[in-house]
Amino acid sequence: MNETPARKRNPVVGLIIVVVASFLLPITLTGSSIAMPGVAGDFHNSLPAGQWIVNAYDLTFASFMLASGSFSDRFGRRRIFLIGSIGFALASYVSALASGIVMLDVTRAVAGLAAAMVLTSGSALLAQLFDGPARTKAFGLFGTAVGVGLAFGPFVAGALSTAFGWRAIFLVPAIVSTFVVFLTGFLPESSDPEATKVDWGGVVTFSGALATLIYALLEGPELGWSSPLIIASYVACVVLLAAFVVVEQRQERPMFDLSLFRQPQFVSLCVAVVAIVLGTTPLLVYLPSYLTAVNGQSTMHVGMDLMMLTVPTVIFPLITGYLLRWIPVRHMVTASTGFIAVGVAGLTVLHPGISNWAALGPYSLVGIGVGVSFGVMDGAAVSSVTPERAGMAAGMFNTMRLAGEAISIAVVGSLLVTFTRSRLDGKLDSFPGPYGHQPQALADALNQGQLSGPAGTVPEASRAAFKEVAANGYTSGLHAALWAMAAFVAAATVLVAVVGARRTARAETTETVLPDDVAEDVTPADEQIPAGALR
Repeated sequence: MNETPARKRNPVVGLIIVVVASFLLPITLTGSSIAMPGVAGDFHNSLPAGQWIVNAYDLTFASFMLASGSFSDRFGRRRIFLIGSIGFALASYVSALASGIVMLDVTRAVAGLAAAMVLTSGSALLAQLFDGPARTKAFGLFGTAVGVGLAFGPFVAGALSTAFGWRAIFLVPAIVSTFVVFLTGFLPESSDPEATKVDWGGVVTFSGALATLIYALLEGPELGWSSPLIIASYVACVVLLAAFVVVEQRQERPMFDLSLFRQPQFVSLCVAVVAIVLGTTPLLVYLPSYLTAVNGQSTMHVGMDLMMLTVPTVIFPLITGYLLRWIPVRHMVTASTGFIAVGVAGLTVLHPGISNWAALGPYSLVGIGVGVSFGVMDGAAVSSVTPERAGMAAGMFNTMRLAGEAISIAVVGSLLVTFTRSRLDGKLDSFPGPYGHQPQALADALNQGQLSGPAGTVPEASRAAFKEVAANGYTSGLHAALWAMAAFVAAATVLVAVVGARRTARAETTETVLPDDVAEDVTPADEQIPAGALR
């Protein structure tokens, strides 16, 4: 492993730089949805074009995460971190100055690619800067930064948009990222000396497979699931994924180490992180629309409500770091998914006119589950391989997380529209106006946080009844989607617990049976895991 020892004496400075940069990335992911109404008012764009403000960023962020980890190992973690920070700042500046929707969508895609470089190389840098218990605490702070950015993105964006307009949502992160660029000189450089070439075949096939899958999921509801373009996207995904497996099996140093999926530890972490993001990310995206449409709340009010969910995500990563002294990571991961499953199911208490505090319990459970996961999972995933392959491990794990986010937003959004439409079907026939016989159009409007507009097309005498039918249909659709999410996370909780228990049993058997000389050969791999991890 190549690194600059002199600079490694300043790990705290490096931690601050990585934490600040990582904090910006999820703010842009969750906060950019707040910009959509303002952008539409200025550019008069279509709904699909406006949605790509969020989708383009998420797609490239997820698709290039793994490639960025490979680049970090090959060309140097600090160098990739610097390039990513520069790219993120420039793309954000252009987004703030965009003169049309196409320019804005393209720059958001570039920002997502840069964000992948920053997050993956930043994780690998932390793995190089810290060891042992200090690494666990560092990743706890890293998880807190990501959690704060993800959780408070809509609130911060709402405040900026209200005070300065939608362009400020992109301008402020650009300014902060500029400072990060100038501070990267304080970071140590490190790389994997055995990573002598880039796995371009793996980069193209994997990124292409993931991009086509996410594109199909995002555009399927709009174009139709039987659309030739959507079918072609799924076929392309399967072909590219098969090609990726073949390419990686022929690589001496593969970008995606498929052998990791033979390790129960890594598999359980991947299952858990997909379940966690599926149970939480759609809440941050779609609950604001529900509260706005059904309860008529402002963006700022919605942001305040969601703080009941987000505040625990700030507190619990740090608490979890200390609890690892006594509680194994596998129990922490199982508990985090269990909390989220129960919390998501509990959110079915949401109904028109619900008070701010009536859903405090379910919100808090989801937030605690997310906070616990942020405090343990990144460090455990990166530590599951040798330090030289830290960039690859960070890329693989964060690819699973971000791909899960993108897929969950698309899947849950489609379910929400479908369930809402089915609940409204046949209940609008008595209402005149363009929405009277179009449950699909009304379901689309509701899931964008719009109810006043559709209600305005109905005569005033029938308006209150129309709003009640629409709100009840939307609520029923939301409840069905929440139950589906909770069921998936609950199933993942059981799987994570079972896999973790089997690994523990096997480890105990190995420790009892193996001779001392063989056991010594096994020990170093276990020591790569932080204190208490997955045992």
